[in-house]
Amino acid sequence: MSRTRASALAPGPDPQNRGVPRPAPGVPLPPVDFVRSPEALQKAYTLEEAHAYTRWLATHHYENFHVVSFLLPKRLHQDFYNVYSYCRWADDLGDEMGDRDESLRLLEWWRVELDAMYQGRATHPVFVALIPTVEKYGIPRQPFADLIQAFVQDQTVTRYAGWDDLFGYCRNSANPVGRLVLYLCGYSDPERQRLSDATCTALQLANFWQDVTVDLLKDRVYIPLDIIQRRGYTVDELFAHRFTPAFREVMREIVEKARGLFVEGLPLIGMVNRRLALDLDLFSRGGLQVLRKIEQQGYDVLRARPSISKAERVRLLLSSLARMAVGQAHRPPS
Repeated sequence: MSRTRASALAPGPDPQNRGVPRPAPGVPLPPVDFVRSPEALQKAYTLEEAHAYTRWLATHHYENFHVVSFLLPKRLHQDFYNVYSYCRWADDLGDEMGDRDESLRLLEWWRVELDAMYQGRATHPVFVALIPTVEKYGIPRQPFADLIQAFVQDQTVTRYAGWDDLFGYCRNSANPVGRLVLYLCGYSDPERQRLSDATCTALQLANFWQDVTVDLLKDRVYIPLDIIQRRGYTVDELFAHRFTPAFREVMREIVEKARGLFVEGLPLIGMVNRRLALDLDLFSRGGLQVLRKIEQQGYDVLRARPSISKAERVRLLLSSLARMAVGQAHRPPS
C-alpha cells in the first residue's frame, strides 16, 4: 500500500471535538487517547522508550497480566509486554472508539503499520518494541494479521449460523494468541499449535457462554443459530432474557462442546516447559470452572453472570501447583 494511502488512514484530529489529549512529558497514553494526540503520534520513539510504553500498557490494565508475569521467566517479560500491547491496541481500536466506521478505519491503519514493521519500518512505539521480538523468535505476520481480521469481523458480523462459522471467528480472535505465546516460548510445531488452538477456542467459548447477556447489549449473539432453532428456542426470546427448558438444552449442548475442546487441549500441558505448563493448566482449569458454574446455576446465564470468586481462583492456583508437582496436569478433570 502506498504511503499516501497509509497517511490517509492514519489517526487525525478528533472529528467530534472532544478535546485532543496533550500528554505531560513522560506520561504514556492508552490507545484511545493516543490516537487523538498529535504529539504522541508524531513523536519518534527509541527502543528504550518503546519498551517502557509496552511495559506500562501491559501492567496497568488487566490484573490477570500480573499473574502471567509472575508465572513466566523474567527474561520473557518484555517480549510478552510487547505482544500483549499489540493485542491490546487492536482490541481497543475495535471496541473502544465508540464509532464503527472510525474503528474500521483505524484497524486498517493498524494493519498498514503491521505490514510496515515486517518491511523493517516502525514509528509507533508498539511496533518499535515488537521488531526485535519478532526477529528473535521468528514470529510470522499471520497471527498478528488474523487478530486484526477478528476485530474487523466484530464490527461487521453479529450472528453465526453454525459451529463452522463460529470456529472460523475463533481461529482469528483466540487461536493466534496461543500461537504467539508458543512462539515466545520457543515452540512452533504443528501439533502443539493444534492443541493450543483447541484450548484457546475453548476459552473463547467459555467466555461467550459466561457473557451471553453482556454480548446482547452489543447486539452480538455467539450461540450458533442452528442450535437455537433445533432446540426450539428463538433469538427474540434470547433478547427478552426468557429462560425456558429449550434454552437450558441450548446451553447444555454448547457447554459440552466447550468442555470437549478443553479436554482435547490438555495434553499440551505435558509438552511445554513447567512455567508455561502451569499457566496453561491454570487457564484451562479456570475455563472448566466457568463451565461448572454455568451448570451449577441450572444453565440460566440470563439471570446472573457466572463468575469465579477470588477464593476459588486461589484454590485453582494451588491445585495447578499440586498437579505440576506430581506430573498430572494433562489429565482430564474427573
